[in-house]
Amino acid sequence: MTEIKPFRIDIPQADLDDLMNRLTGTRWPDEPAGIGSTRGLPLADVRELVEYWRSSFDWRAQEERLNAFPQYTTEIDGQTFHFVHVRSNKANALPVLLLHGWPSAFTELLSLVGPLVEDGFDVVIPSLPGFDFSTPVKETGWGNLFRVASAFAELMTRLGYERFAAHGGDVGAGITGMLPMVAPGRVVATHINGPGPFPFGPPVDTDGLSDEDKARGQRFNEFQRDGLGYLHLQSTRPSTLAYGITDSPVGQLTWIAEKFAEWSDDAVPVDELLTIVSLYWFTRSGASAAHFTYEGMQAFRAFVEQAGTATGGTLAAGGAPVGVAVFATDHTIRSLADPTGMAAHWSEFDRGGHFPALEVPELLAGDLRGFFGAYR
Repeated sequence: MTEIKPFRIDIPQADLDDLMNRLTGTRWPDEPAGIGSTRGLPLADVRELVEYWRSSFDWRAQEERLNAFPQYTTEIDGQTFHFVHVRSNKANALPVLLLHGWPSAFTELLSLVGPLVEDGFDVVIPSLPGFDFSTPVKETGWGNLFRVASAFAELMTRLGYERFAAHGGDVGAGITGMLPMVAPGRVVATHINGPGPFPFGPPVDTDGLSDEDKARGQRFNEFQRDGLGYLHLQSTRPSTLAYGITDSPVGQLTWIAEKFAEWSDDAVPVDELLTIVSLYWFTRSGASAAHFTYEGMQAFRAFVEQAGTATGGTLAAGGAPVGVAVFATDHTIRSLADPTGMAAHWSEFDRGGHFPALEVPELLAGDLRGFFGAYR
């Protein structure tokens, strides 16, 4: 069995000094008068955020906070994987694998550790390949979500877990849905948040929908018309994007911060946001995360073409009970996401957005505890 090694975050001071020098020497763009946020993040807002990052954000304090969680690395299929692993002291604890998405990091899910461990769950939070400390990526192909799901099933085997539950959001939800297929009989239940229509598919037909679902459908259609620039670029030209976000911390910051601004319902604390951005910066994972998106979208498009449908967003059938949590700004419409009534559990909340573990952790933790508790 490949070795599992303890890991601590320890960013060299030279990297911190380099970041401060780059932030201080930022070359700012001109901005047309009166455009506000209609064309992206406003210059004044970004200047304020950069100044906070430069003069007030305490990376060493965040590093200490993160290192309070037991972290490890192991090599699977030639790739280094970083993960957090916290065991409960309760008898018969059920292991739960928590998977983040983009533009996020393992830190997004740390707020769930305490409530889950206290309630009798062991928690495993890996960094996706190409994200944070699951870098560098040594070969192409790690954007294939089946391959990632297989690697995470192997990780759970190495930790001694024959059976486990899994939760994910964003691309983490896609991986979660594949786990029962790559590890048949081992996944006792899966839980995802925010499944939505395939972004490159047709617009949602809102005729006949309830008022609430019609509003979700209209939001998705607006997002499809005006909010997919990042995905088009990452899924077609990740190499070109990589230079700017690897060389400029402000470029990396705005590439991520725009999505937190647009996709959140409750504001994410600025230190949480800058911790995520700093991790991308220090590990140079903005580029590898973009390549991860490229490979994943290429594979998903091929699947959609082969399947003869461009709707996407439906729940994967893998033999394990599926739970779904829908938050306020999600595009999820149950009749489209779960037309056959496959979900064993469905919750809808009037708060929260794309990053519920950071926005409304008490709601997400409660939903996970309630759903997974039945399978312990």
